[in-house]
Amino acid sequence: MSSPSSSLEQPRVITCKAAVAWRAGEPLVMEEVEVSPPQPLEIRIKVVCTSLCRSDLSAWESQSLLPRIFGHEAAGIVESIGEGVTEFEKGDHVLAVFTGECGSCRHCISGKSNMCQVLGMERKGLMHSDQKTRFSIKGKPVYHYCAVSSFSEYTVVHSGCAVKVDPVAPLHKICLLSCGVAAGLGAAWNVADVQKGSSVVIFGLGTVGLSVAQGAKLRGATQIIGVDINPAKAEQAKTFGVTDFINSNDLSEPIPQVIKRMTGGGADFSFECVGDTGVATTALQSCSDGWGMTVTLGVPKVKPEVSAHYGLFLSGKSLKGTLFGGWKPKSDIPALIEKYMNKEIMIDELVTHNLAFDEINKAFDLMRDGKCLRCVLHMPK
Repeated sequence: MSSPSSSLEQPRVITCKAAVAWRAGEPLVMEEVEVSPPQPLEIRIKVVCTSLCRSDLSAWESQSLLPRIFGHEAAGIVESIGEGVTEFEKGDHVLAVFTGECGSCRHCISGKSNMCQVLGMERKGLMHSDQKTRFSIKGKPVYHYCAVSSFSEYTVVHSGCAVKVDPVAPLHKICLLSCGVAAGLGAAWNVADVQKGSSVVIFGLGTVGLSVAQGAKLRGATQIIGVDINPAKAEQAKTFGVTDFINSNDLSEPIPQVIKRMTGGGADFSFECVGDTGVATTALQSCSDGWGMTVTLGVPKVKPEVSAHYGLFLSGKSLKGTLFGGWKPKSDIPALIEKYMNKEIMIDELVTHNLAFDEINKAFDLMRDGKCLRCVLHMPK
């Protein structure tokens, strides 16, 4: 790998290792990639660690925009900065985030939303600023993923899509706050606003679902029902506050009937954390008439349309969506890191595997087979 620029030089192209997806669902290939210098308002990051999120897996299995470098839960160190960047300096520790915060658009200043109009979720595989890529192999472009692309030893992100963090915080743990853990906690706290004494049902007990459970427990929910098809998750879920576990494959009657019987008429809050619109409908059917709220967090691979009888809404139920748990990354994530450092929220228990970066295909296998929650990949030092 070529040496990065010194502090007295202008940033130049870096050659480094990246795990590149060439075909959907096929093993990633370790390639030598060229990483361009950061352009105005961008930073280049030396990735220290990156964790595998289920949306990386889903996109890898179905994506047609290739070749591509996936990965979006990541932490690292600023290697160089582009023109106009004043918030970051070389050597800063940062989290990269898949949705940014410009601080000046209508949504950022509204106080009602975290859907930045300038640096929202990027789906074209290009940089927000100039609609170009910063990765190439032998002169041919390689697409980005979610404006992060952390399955690379170096990456370039817009400075609005990075959060400066306390260098004391362990990067290999807090990287989970750049997506899954933050999304689950925020769904319970910001979106649903779970109250003390509430009943909650969570569909899908992966990292996001367990983080919802943790958030609900910390808010004082008294009944937290977890629904999953993997019985191995039952015991683990108790650690995060789940009081009752249902394996939906074992039921001989519709899940909503079971939930209504367990809760005396339906849960106060239900959360869809699978990424399946059919499950979203089931979650809506499982919450209480009059006030029940369903929050959907998952990203579906197929059939993105949600279907539900209008009578469910006439009865007073509501359905809400959320991206990143409603958090504004720059404004809110430092406080979540502080909560972790003060042992107020759990992250360590969600890291089930630590692997070297070159074992990334093993990480994909573990997640696809349902054998891990979060696998943290560590870059060569």
